[in-house]
Amino acid sequence: MKALIFAAGLGTRLKPLTDDRPKAMVEIAGKPMLQYVIERLAAAGFDDITINIHHFGQTIIDFLENNNNFGLNIHISDERGQLLDTGGGILKARQWLDGDEPFLVHNTDIISTLDLKAFYDYHVEHDALATILVKERKTQRYLLFDENDRMCGWTNKATGEFKPDPKKLQGRNLRELAFGGLHIISPRIFPELERFHRKNGEDKFSIIPFYIGMCTHHLIHGYQPKEEYQWLDIGKPETLAQAQEILSPKAE
Repeated sequence: MKALIFAAGLGTRLKPLTDDRPKAMVEIAGKPMLQYVIERLAAAGFDDITINIHHFGQTIIDFLENNNNFGLNIHISDERGQLLDTGGGILKARQWLDGDEPFLVHNTDIISTLDLKAFYDYHVEHDALATILVKERKTQRYLLFDENDRMCGWTNKATGEFKPDPKKLQGRNLRELAFGGLHIISPRIFPELERFHRKNGEDKFSIIPFYIGMCTHHLIHGYQPKEEYQWLDIGKPETLAQAQEILSPKAE
């Protein structure tokens, strides 16, 4: 099974820890966060992994080589020339992700005990263009889902903005859920991403505006597992200290 790990971020929220290393190489309990994600993916059966790099990218390349790629088939999507954001990053990695099977996209600063194989199987069962991990957590921007877990749009609570069609979204009984940093994507997305890229005119673009534009005529599912699991965004200083507990052996 294939996966893409986003490891190219600048890690500005973690300064000064990222002054001399990429965010993905910041250590928690003696291991870089990238290693935790790789090991979780491998344990779930993902054996073909693409990792994008930018900030101190050679550090990641050296780390992988020193660990024999953890016994996996690992590709490097090199964004050292230009950081491409999530949508541009997926498109750049197309050569390793395209084909006849879905692929998982995982932010390197998300640590969780989510059952990744169950997540993957859910996507396959529903045959969506993309399946997004969503959570009930407080934020300003929410994805909107109907009673069948189909994504219908997006809203900004601070501004009252709705997309893509405010007239069809305002007043509806839609669930407001926050993006959880993981998604399973069908390779069918690539022609649509190419068109979005050409229309946008920029190599750098986020995947969320793409999803917002596509959800009215493509099936994009939200995924909320029934089983409880732990989830932590460790891309900010206040959550680094909490990561120890979620990564302890008793949490596995």
